[in-house]
Amino acid sequence: QVQLVESGGGLVQAGGSLRLSCAGSGRMFGNYAMGWFRQAPGKEREFAAGIRWAGGSTYYADSVKGRFTVSRDNAKNTVYLQMNSLKPEDTAVYFCAARLNTGLITTTPESYAYWGQGTQVTVSS
Repeated sequence: QVQLVESGGGLVQAGGSLRLSCAGSGRMFGNYAMGWFRQAPGKEREFAAGIRWAGGSTYYADSVKGRFTVSRDNAKNTVYLQMNSLKPEDTAVYFCAARLNTGLITTTPESYAYWGQGTQVTVSS
């Protein structure tokens, strides 16, 4: 019922910027939260940033705080992840995810029921 379509990944040099997009479709009931997760080779999926849709409040992992910004476009039902000052350590597959019927931002992957396909972000040194 809910589909998330990501775009915007690519290859960028250290210090550069990328903007990821995640467009949602289907019915999304009540308050919900969107999260961005990333998974590097050989590592567990980890939370990067999230946004509470109703009020737009955000939360960031310490590793990206001050460099990444998550935002939303209500008309397009789309969330964005603006990534600035990228580091090689940011290289990962980035996923967007949705928690429906809640306004809470959580950091555990298992609490998100819907996921995008992932988009590769590679930061070269």
